[in-house]
Amino acid sequence: MPQIVEITALTSAGMPEPFTVASILTQTRVDGWLAAGLLIVAACYLYGVHRLRLRGDSWPIARTIFFLGPGLGSIALVTLSGIGAYDTTMVSVHMVQHMVLGMVAPIFLALGAPVTLALRTLPVRPRRVLLAGVHSRVAKVIAFPLVAFGIFVANPFVLYFTGLYEVTLRTPWLHEAMHAHFIATGCLFFWPLLGLDPLPGRWPHPGRALLMLLSVPFHTILGLTIMQQTVLLGGDYYPSLGLSWLDPAADQQLAGGILWAGGEVVSVTMLGVLVAQWMRHSEREARRIDRQLDREEEAAQRENAATPLPAQAPEYDQRATAIPRGER
Repeated sequence: MPQIVEITALTSAGMPEPFTVASILTQTRVDGWLAAGLLIVAACYLYGVHRLRLRGDSWPIARTIFFLGPGLGSIALVTLSGIGAYDTTMVSVHMVQHMVLGMVAPIFLALGAPVTLALRTLPVRPRRVLLAGVHSRVAKVIAFPLVAFGIFVANPFVLYFTGLYEVTLRTPWLHEAMHAHFIATGCLFFWPLLGLDPLPGRWPHPGRALLMLLSVPFHTILGLTIMQQTVLLGGDYYPSLGLSWLDPAADQQLAGGILWAGGEVVSVTMLGVLVAQWMRHSEREARRIDRQLDREEEAAQRENAATPLPAQAPEYDQRATAIPRGER
């Protein structure tokens, strides 16, 4: 019996109970390495904000809320709650987890600007190491928008349409590694598009918007393909669970619909955030140009005021110097 049976609520027959909304709360677990890791990351972020405030620097509260709330919080929601408890029991629950880990959490982690916070608070030597990593050749290659786009789009097709997904279902440590992979590929794609941190090779806003639009059809194609195919994801894994309350084929159709609809909602929302950033950037750029023009005008006025006027030739009385008409 898969490991998931050991952590979900069991019926009298020793089988997992049907998944309900209440299961999200009743099956919550806050122990394990993942919970500890999330707490450590949150504590490090808050400590960095605290250090900035101690020396009189400000840090936008919105960034802290984004990083801790829908960023780390959404990861905790889908891995430590009942969603995480049933992620190997129902493919539809797994797909919700996939969407959150791969699309929702990375967006808000990027908006939290943790790299910028680290660069402003770390000592000199760790800061140099971080800068060297950000501007390394490897980072420039994998963070290049087209490369990150290719990885982000190809990743689910490779996972679900090969035997890899079934292997992750039957191998607990590989299943956990898959969660980390979702987060990493999502960050790799969204960080250069929406993130506020300094990254090499970042595209201008029109290019980012175009790349975001190009990603929308792939979620639609993936979701529709999963809904329409007759072969079950994970092979015979889900039927082998023998759950009387679950139809694996119907659950797979639901999973495809979640991926299709959820992908479009997240993509459109992210596109709106990107457009808002684009507008704010244009406004800041316009103000910067205005200030530059004002400084140049003031400098020109000061220069003109400091330059003495050239000496003028003495005026002569034209009547005294005029030549009589008869002498011309």
